[in-house]
Amino acid sequence: MVDVKDALLSVLPTIRLPRAGDRVHKDECAFSFHTPESDGGLYICMNTFLGFGRPYVEKHYNKTGQRAFLHLKRTPKPKSDDSSSNTGDPPRKKPTRLAIGMEGGFDMCDEQCEYEEELKLVILPEFLEIQRDGLLELPEMVRDRVSSAIDAILAADSASRKQEIQAWDGEVRQVSKHAFSLQQLEGAPRIPPCGWKCSVCDLRENLWLNMTDGAILCGRRYFDGSGGNNHAVQHYRETGYPMAVKLGTITPDGADVYSYDEDDMVLDPNLAEHLAHFGIDMMKMQKTDKTMTELEIDMNQRIGEWELIQESGVQLQPLYGSGYTGIRNLGNSCYLNSTMQVVFSIPAFLRKYVERMDQIFHKAPTDPTQDFSTQVAKLGHGLLSGEYSKPATEKEGEEQKVRPRCQGIQDGIAPRMFKSLIGKGHPEFSTNRQQDAQEFFLHFINMVERNCRSSSNPNEVFRFLVEEKIKCLVSQKVKYTQRVEYILQLPVPMEAALNKEELAAYEQARQQAEQDHRPPPELVRARIPFTSCLEAFAAPEQLDEFWSTAVQAKSTALKTSRFASFPDYLVIQIKKFTFGLDWVPKKLDVSIDVPDELDLSQFRGGGLQGDEEELPDVAPPLVTPDEPKGSLGFYGNDDDDSYCSPHFSSPTSPMLDESVVTQLVEMGFPAEACRKAVYYTGNSGAEAAMTWVMSHMDDPDFAHPLVLSGVSAPPSVPTGGDPPSEEHIATIISMGFSQEQAVKALRSTNNSLERAVDWIFSHIDDLDAEAAMDLSEGRSAAESVSESLPAAGPRVKDGNGRYELFAFISHMGTSTMCGHYVCHIKKDGRWVIYNDQKVCASEKPPKDLGYIYFYQRVQS
Repeated sequence: MVDVKDALLSVLPTIRLPRAGDRVHKDECAFSFHTPESDGGLYICMNTFLGFGRPYVEKHYNKTGQRAFLHLKRTPKPKSDDSSSNTGDPPRKKPTRLAIGMEGGFDMCDEQCEYEEELKLVILPEFLEIQRDGLLELPEMVRDRVSSAIDAILAADSASRKQEIQAWDGEVRQVSKHAFSLQQLEGAPRIPPCGWKCSVCDLRENLWLNMTDGAILCGRRYFDGSGGNNHAVQHYRETGYPMAVKLGTITPDGADVYSYDEDDMVLDPNLAEHLAHFGIDMMKMQKTDKTMTELEIDMNQRIGEWELIQESGVQLQPLYGSGYTGIRNLGNSCYLNSTMQVVFSIPAFLRKYVERMDQIFHKAPTDPTQDFSTQVAKLGHGLLSGEYSKPATEKEGEEQKVRPRCQGIQDGIAPRMFKSLIGKGHPEFSTNRQQDAQEFFLHFINMVERNCRSSSNPNEVFRFLVEEKIKCLVSQKVKYTQRVEYILQLPVPMEAALNKEELAAYEQARQQAEQDHRPPPELVRARIPFTSCLEAFAAPEQLDEFWSTAVQAKSTALKTSRFASFPDYLVIQIKKFTFGLDWVPKKLDVSIDVPDELDLSQFRGGGLQGDEEELPDVAPPLVTPDEPKGSLGFYGNDDDDSYCSPHFSSPTSPMLDESVVTQLVEMGFPAEACRKAVYYTGNSGAEAAMTWVMSHMDDPDFAHPLVLSGVSAPPSVPTGGDPPSEEHIATIISMGFSQEQAVKALRSTNNSLERAVDWIFSHIDDLDAEAAMDLSEGRSAAESVSESLPAAGPRVKDGNGRYELFAFISHMGTSTMCGHYVCHIKKDGRWVIYNDQKVCASEKPPKDLGYIYFYQRVQS
């Protein structure tokens, strides 16, 4: 029998106390979705602070030799609440935050729980269990060291807590820049505690008190005609007085304060003093009007699509088991939930991550929480295993039962590690804000690209080529280019609406209701044929500032787009989100008759036709300045060297339109590519330069500096055809890799040593599998490397253009920055709705209200 004292002394040197910067994973297993509430509890390594479910703790021990674990087991029990009775569920609280799955948000299902917590120290490989009380019998030094470590782990904020999502109401409000310097006019009026009205239009709701002069005016008019008549913002434009407080929201806890020039809701630490200037004692005020957050919630709920998309009015049949696992909303993660449900309904991603899960886990680094492939495989297995697809339950004594309020709700999985990792370093997905599902889909595709080699890349099922034809209307000559896409974006031609008369009547009634200060009429949604969206995509686009190489001058051209290949899975985005004249984003509320079956064969391009003549591929003539400008001659602007390029200091260097270069750079394109675009389009303007950029994005030297005849590029510019450096090859070989692996990594990263090392570590499993295949097939490693080098251009699959709809993602709300996403997926011959933790058989899938549609090819 193992002696407890000896066992503890043997592991004591490995037991650490968490320090600042340590991530303590005490809420979730690194390889699964086991938690302290799971049947087996969670084992927390007392050296690395990684958490593991029972199936994975021994693997961690075998890999690292770490033996000391804190075993944490929690058993939930309903929180005692004397106010509730046995007559039924307590009434739901009205939401106060624009969030789902969070306190104060929509559809809170997780009732407050208390936990019975069990703690013990476990030493592997014997799984020797030591209760905390048993530490009292050990020497003081041992007891104090172990107890301090346990207390420190329990007291530390968990890694998931640090990443915890706050709410959909976005970032914490900032203190206004005017808060400590606000000027308030003398002789201001005394404001009564109630009975306010707009001094211009007599409106008695949504009133704002300007905190400089005391004017009471109505707020902004909302998209549906409600709100106000914009008199408060007009007053700011006339006077410049910057801050206002919303009357009716003032309480002892604060109020809604808006700063016009900061264009945001703000905090005012001196609010009590500023209100006292007008005779208002905020300690005596009571809330009589809705806050801006509450109004935003109401606006989202008023949209007719909210109920339709969630199928709220129908009793839906809950589904459980493999492929029917719900995902918890982490506060604003419904965009992620919907996207990943669809992704893991596609076989290529199952094969890449789920079927190879054991191999991926075996190759995982010491900290698997930071490994992309590990966390994607973990997510895929969590969704498809069925292990977590169980009804949400509660315990009452020894009896376990489904929560009455949560019929159809699952415990599901909470992808905290995945969300934290995939958003790491991203300006949007690392924040607490709601996101666009289409942008997240492309971000995920990009992450897969960065972590997969092309020969086993599941993204290939989405990838297709678009053929772009530009025809110069002066010379009648043409130019064909191709670009890679993963999504087909379809415009919404509002002029093609089938119910124009009904829409006109609705708009007239809405305006009349606005004038009479009545609620708006029932919404009428524009009905747009799907064929009109396709025709709008395929319609020729006129380019007025096109530089024609045939006539060496500006010309008018027509640009048309067609498919150069058809992918296995076609993703279509309906471009519902637009910008108005004031650059305020808005959503087109439309119904589109998206078909179940789709044939796009007529939109396949055919390349250069026999009766067409190509535009010559020549550069435009040099445009030289009248006087050389020294080292800044490339731009001829001595006042701004932000884009100066010293190696273009020749008097014959071209003068480029700096404003166009800057405009393209601000769009995110490489500066060198932007310079070339402006040069090769002969300073013809932003549109022509943008056309050049889009046509040459796949060029190997796209981001290389512009090199003209007689002007040499700087020696630091790498060229893609150079052989890998022998020194770099030797460095990688010294790390334990073969020469063939080193050569392949360097060629795949344009001979960059640092990137090559990252590349080889992220592709080591594929390289090992490839080497094994080479041996089995009798090929040498050198032959394998030369054969598997990426071919010129991207790998795309092609086939017929006939598709059937198998999934779609829908959005509810007025913009991508708020609202809610759900997805519908066709499985086993029926439609299924995935609404976060609620997975049910769909009764009336709202296919006409979708945002992103996923089609799969119909095999001939």
